[in-house]
Amino acid sequence: MSDLKETFEKAVADSKLLPSKPDNETLLRLYSLYKQATEGDINTDTPPGMFDFVAKAKYDSWLKLKGVTADDAMEQYVQLVTILSAKNS
Repeated sequence: MSDLKETFEKAVADSKLLPSKPDNETLLRLYSLYKQATEGDINTDTPPGMFDFVAKAKYDSWLKLKGVTADDAMEQYVQLVTILSAKNS
């Protein structure tokens, strides 16, 4: 396993231990970076129904990362969790 993958997996675990819950925009960013890092470009052309606001927000957030490599997404995720951890310590 690569160092980046190990660092990413640690950041994923650390993100669940943050002392305070991040705001919704940050949570969407974490979600979309995680999905891009683990699954790649969004794999559905059908957006959720217009009244499913949470699913639509997640879809749109992930769609914005189309073309970002898994490694880049992992690095951005790790950086964001590091910043959130530092803010809360």
